[in-house]
Amino acid sequence: MNRAALRRAAVTEWGPLFGTVRRALVRKKFRAIPMTLAAVVLTSVFQVVQNQSWGFEPVQRIGSVQAQLPWWIALLRTPLSLFVPALDLPVWGALAQILLVFGIAEICLGKWRTLAICYVATLAGTMYARLAVHIGPDSVFGLPAEAAKVVDTGPSAAVVGLAIFVSWRYRAWFTCAAVVLAMVTEAVIKPNLAGKEHIAAVVAVLALCAADEVRRRRREARERAEVQRAQRSGAPASRS
Repeated sequence: MNRAALRRAAVTEWGPLFGTVRRALVRKKFRAIPMTLAAVVLTSVFQVVQNQSWGFEPVQRIGSVQAQLPWWIALLRTPLSLFVPALDLPVWGALAQILLVFGIAEICLGKWRTLAICYVATLAGTMYARLAVHIGPDSVFGLPAEAAKVVDTGPSAAVVGLAIFVSWRYRAWFTCAAVVLAMVTEAVIKPNLAGKEHIAAVVAVLALCAADEVRRRRREARERAEVQRAQRSGAPASRS
């Protein structure tokens, strides 16, 4: 494939998404991503605090999720668990993921929809962890009992979910497929709690994508029907 063909493919794949993000950043600069910046600051604060001798326990109590916890405690901690960096991973990776993926999603979807998708993906992983431990290690979908003790924090499931939803919404099909394939490959190569939770996040967000697609097509069908009725009657079509 020559350079011109690659350029056309890149424009087809990422052109609409890039244009949306660029216009927002040129017009508003950092004011276009206030929620993302707040998430970066919150994650940084949690990282600093949990690495202090006095701060580790409080951070774990408000943002640490494990499959062995009672349901109500896990649900209460899940919102903040997104912003508690995983102890075994470099914090700069979490900050970069939040700034890039959360930022793009906030511009393209709005802050409330972005947060909703984040929590759907994260909750899907949390719920799957409990189910997988219950199933046990004898099944490909299960996990050993020790997984119930693993501290499950960080934005990775939310990042995966947002990447899939945004690429689906902007018809970046290759990117969407690449993210899904990468998560499946991760789960096959390293079938631990994190890898399988990412698959749960993928399934949950793909279900959201399908529901959103049905909703949009129904709305488009209603709009076409209104235009056709207006054309037959000679009256202007109404706009919602």
